[in-house]
Amino acid sequence: MIPPQEASVRRREIEDKLKQEEETLSFIRDSLEKSDQLTKNMVSILSSFESRLMKLENSIIPVHKQTENLQRLQENVEKTLSCLDHVISYYHVAADTEKIIREGPTGRLEEYLGSMAKIQKAVEYFQDNNPDSPELNKVKLLFERGKESLESEFRSLMTRHSKVVSPILILDLISSEEELEVQEEAPLEHLPESVLQDVIRISRWLVEYGRNQDFMNVYYQIRSSQLDRSIKGLREHFRKSSSSSGVPYSPAIPNKRKDTPTKKPVKRPGRDDMLDVETDAYIHCISAFVKLAQSEYQLLMDVIPEHHQKKTFDSLIQDALDGLMLEGENIVSAARKAIIRHDFSAVLTVFPILRHLKQTKPEFDQVLQGTAASTKNKLPSLITSMETVGAKALEDFADNIKNDPDKEYNMPKDGTVHELTSNAILFLQQLLDFQETAGAMLASQVLGDTYNIPLDPRETSSSATSYSSEFSKRLLSTYICKVLGNLQLNLLSKSKVYEDPALSAIFLHNNYNYILKALEKSELIQLVAVTQKTAERSYREHIEQQIQTYQRSWLKVTDYITEKNIPVFQPGVKLRDKERQMIKERFKGFNDGLEELCKIQKAWAIPDTEQRDKIRQAQKNIVQETYGAFLHRYSNVPFTKNTEKYIKYRVEQVGDMIDRLFDTSA
Repeated sequence: MIPPQEASVRRREIEDKLKQEEETLSFIRDSLEKSDQLTKNMVSILSSFESRLMKLENSIIPVHKQTENLQRLQENVEKTLSCLDHVISYYHVAADTEKIIREGPTGRLEEYLGSMAKIQKAVEYFQDNNPDSPELNKVKLLFERGKESLESEFRSLMTRHSKVVSPILILDLISSEEELEVQEEAPLEHLPESVLQDVIRISRWLVEYGRNQDFMNVYYQIRSSQLDRSIKGLREHFRKSSSSSGVPYSPAIPNKRKDTPTKKPVKRPGRDDMLDVETDAYIHCISAFVKLAQSEYQLLMDVIPEHHQKKTFDSLIQDALDGLMLEGENIVSAARKAIIRHDFSAVLTVFPILRHLKQTKPEFDQVLQGTAASTKNKLPSLITSMETVGAKALEDFADNIKNDPDKEYNMPKDGTVHELTSNAILFLQQLLDFQETAGAMLASQVLGDTYNIPLDPRETSSSATSYSSEFSKRLLSTYICKVLGNLQLNLLSKSKVYEDPALSAIFLHNNYNYILKALEKSELIQLVAVTQKTAERSYREHIEQQIQTYQRSWLKVTDYITEKNIPVFQPGVKLRDKERQMIKERFKGFNDGLEELCKIQKAWAIPDTEQRDKIRQAQKNIVQETYGAFLHRYSNVPFTKNTEKYIKYRVEQVGDMIDRLFDTSA
């Protein structure tokens, strides 16, 4: 049981705590009331603010929209004013540019093209917006006048500044071809750079704005004239310089690389007469055309629109190309006439030209790439004509050698080399410089069948005129052998014109020996050996055979004194009259025969010193030996009182007489 004192204390504590809780509860209640009041006040304020914001928004939005409309109106006004200014400017274009257009573009192309641009825009504006406006006609007329002035300026610039390329410059360009393979080739300056740029600008304007292609015709006509005149100038220069100082450039003579012209004169036996000035000039002009045409195309690419370049270039080169082709056909025509009159040396001018044309053809084809088929076919057509006439010349020459008539008055009286032989050998020697060309000529005419040479498929290509060099060499070898065979047959026939068989033998000997020596001194012997291995041996046998035939002419002299025809006389036995007479007749027959032969044969000729000495020495040995034996036997035989009458010559004198044979100067 709790004491009363402790219970009183606990009650007071509880009461005090209850009082505190009541006070706290009262405070919370008061706070809640204040909070409610504040909330009500805030809600009232926010409601009032929302109402005001709505009123403000309803007032501002119309003002904002009105402001936007005003700004848009202002922009439209400004644009309208700008457009009006722009439109008004078109009405002033004619007046602003008329003076410039009237004075022309010379010296102020940039300003002129600027004015033309303004006029062009004015024309477009009036056409789109006011096609009935009188201003349209004004600017149209002004535009046409300006275009005509630009066309005129284009022609004027091209005419004034297009110069003929000097012959010296062309020759340098041709002759330096090998050097330029290493370094980049410097282009020819056909127009000054500033002029070229003006020409390019005008051409581009005429294409883009002028809708005009007439200037391309102007361009090719002017450049075509310059190209043609450049080549003709080279030809004339070459003729003059060649006539005064010899041939300074000779592309027909092969150099290290190919048939390109070279400044250094090249002399070769038997060539100068054939390669005359006209031939060399033509060859130079062919090389010049290729170089100048290449240069013209480079220039044309800057001036003429791409899709018109090939056609314009085709037109540009026609005059020069046609001139060269016509000259080539004239050469072919002259060759045909030369064949008719059997002047085959004149036909040889075709060979260096044809060789040069064929070597230049790849460059020709490259230059003419893209031109019309008729243009591309001109060079192949000329090559075919030259091959045909060349092959005709070769065949006719061989036939002419075979059928040359045996005219007595045309035969050499001294039995020396016949003109036919020297001409034939000279012709064949001259072919040596054109072996491939001559072989191709023969091959182009399919002469393999004529010569019974089988065609190996490996030796031909798809081209009818393209054969292997080995086949061409065999064909040429067979041709040369044919000519030599025809010559030999003709010489045999001609030799029968001589009544004296000995002179006939000397004639054949001289000709055969001349042929053999000529073959041996040149590459002809190697060519002949391609198809006839024994040719050299055969000629030596023919030569030896003729020497033996000649030596038989002395039998009528030596037969008088040969031992087999002399009876044996016993020493010390007195000769009878008949025997003395026989001995006298032998001496007289020998003396008369010796004198007659020496007189006749002294007038004969053996041009080859070695052969002449050989034949005289052999004959001298035979006659001296026979005469010496005869003289030894009868010099002391008393067959006559007048010894000097019959023993006219000592052995040495006989030798001296024979040594003077074949020597018209003795």
